[in-house]
Amino acid sequence: MYKFYAEILKNNELCGHSAEENEDFKFEFTEDGGHIKGTVTAFTDLTFRSLSLKRGREFGFDDLFYANGYQAWTTSREFCRTDVLKGVMPLSKISNFTEDLTGMSGDYKFASYGREGVFHSYTYCYFRTRGQRAINLYGSKSERQGFTVFEADMNENTFKIYKDIDGLELKKGDKYEVFDIIELSGDFDEVMDRYFFDFVGCKKPEKTRLAGYTSWYNYFQKINEQIILRDLNGLERAGEYANIFQVDDGYESAVGDWLRVDPQKFPNGMKYIADKIHEKGYKAGIWLAPFNAQKSSAILAAHPDWVICDNETGKPLLGCAGWGGAYTFDIYNEEFRAYLKSVFNTYLNEWGYDMVKLDFLYSQCMQPRNGKTRGEIMCDAVDFLRELVGDKMILGCGVPLGACMGIFDFCRIGCDANKIFAGPFYNKLGVNCEIPSCQNAINNAIFRNHLDGRAFINDPDVFFLRNTNIKFTLQQKLLLGKINAVCGNVLFVSDNAGDYDEKTLSYLKDFFKDKNYKINMAEYVSRDVILLSFTEDGEEKQLKFNIKNGNSNIGKVV
Repeated sequence: MYKFYAEILKNNELCGHSAEENEDFKFEFTEDGGHIKGTVTAFTDLTFRSLSLKRGREFGFDDLFYANGYQAWTTSREFCRTDVLKGVMPLSKISNFTEDLTGMSGDYKFASYGREGVFHSYTYCYFRTRGQRAINLYGSKSERQGFTVFEADMNENTFKIYKDIDGLELKKGDKYEVFDIIELSGDFDEVMDRYFFDFVGCKKPEKTRLAGYTSWYNYFQKINEQIILRDLNGLERAGEYANIFQVDDGYESAVGDWLRVDPQKFPNGMKYIADKIHEKGYKAGIWLAPFNAQKSSAILAAHPDWVICDNETGKPLLGCAGWGGAYTFDIYNEEFRAYLKSVFNTYLNEWGYDMVKLDFLYSQCMQPRNGKTRGEIMCDAVDFLRELVGDKMILGCGVPLGACMGIFDFCRIGCDANKIFAGPFYNKLGVNCEIPSCQNAINNAIFRNHLDGRAFINDPDVFFLRNTNIKFTLQQKLLLGKINAVCGNVLFVSDNAGDYDEKTLSYLKDFFKDKNYKINMAEYVSRDVILLSFTEDGEEKQLKFNIKNGNSNIGKVV
């Protein structure tokens, strides 16, 4: 049923193979009861570029394909045959530099976008008929051999499974497992349980609802001890419903200089802040981008040899556009590993933080290297972070989800929310699938809700209730808050609750409150309108809204 194709580099020349056994390698394929496995045995030294299986599949007008995006921020949803999976904005054609800045956080250099009816999904995907709960799911057991990508072409009526094994090096006689995939069909929740628990082996997370504060979406890097302590006191008004307070970016002297706290902003240091948070009875969280160092950092100046370099140019590889540009340190560098171990020991054991939010993790696997695929590198990086953090909590962010399922405690499942509901001008241009956007944040909260309590606990990102420093109507605020509360279990605001009036405070408590939510159905009923059906403490409810402008029946739901 499947047609096979592979590309390899042999003696620095690109070769294509459509035969499962040839002079260079043998591909062995089995399919038993929906369990698909495939292994490659090399007959000579080889470097792989790609390997795929393709078959026919008929698509009707009401058929939908769920595409799980490349990483935590990437747009993920159900698509129909008239939709288009959009990539980086057209302005990226102006220069390679612009393309690098807009596309570095995604898969734009090694995946295709922009064709109507053609979609790709990472780690798992499913097919569904509009209006029905039954799904047909395909999912990979692990991404440790390379990212698994599923592609539906609704125009050509084909379905392709391919492995991102670019850079994989095999020596003569090596045997490598490429595919380990399950196909499951049935009721939505039953299939999801079978995939994540039975096949992938995730352990059901303990029912943990984090509700509280993070500093980023009000002050960004402009935080200090006075602001943090003031907002810590303000959170007391949430009463028993709040249980965590997180300090985000801005406390460090520079990104990468994690052990150099800015003495002007935080004269008493970060242990002092953790102690104050604990005095209020909250868990203390703190943000790091553990693999990154901005260009002006002292750690980069002292250790330029730790940096990952571009495979083609040999120059340091830019991993993030933020902070004036930041490079990425290599987890396979033993000196860097020792440094990061000392950082986490300080944060968790000396300062006493209970949770670390670990951001921009995708930068570790932007390119294959050392004979390893992107997926293998990302899984190694996630394992290393879990080892460093031990039994304390990890909130992952900016990470390919297939690498951290069942490993991280909490994980972002969408991009950053924007302080402007409609978004600034660059949102309308469609810069990329990862850029901060309330629309994408809401979309992902809904269409990745099935990960919550299975792969990890979902963090849909913040909601806003304050009246300053944002551009939201009350209805838009309540819509974002309700979506987050229904679809996730990490609930953050960046507001000073001490400024709330009593009505606003009641909204906060209602969203923070741990209720028994269950999603029954979610789908686009038109291009911009989503219908979400759910139960709340046993009561059937529906929320219908326009994702572009936030118009909804939210007043009937809250």
